[in-house]
Amino acid sequence: MMGVKAFGSAAITLAGIEMVHMIRKRQGRFAFNPAPPLKEQFEAIAA
Repeated sequence: MMGVKAFGSAAITLAGIEMVHMIRKRQGRFAFNPAPPLKEQFEAIAA
């Protein structure tokens, strides 16, 4: 696997990977809708 040269880009990449893992595990907290579509999950976690 290739490394990254800038800390900022590495942090953003890891945050995106973690977000995808949270969506897969359905760890998002959605009180208004217990089963939102993937687009809404992504938007809620990314915000």
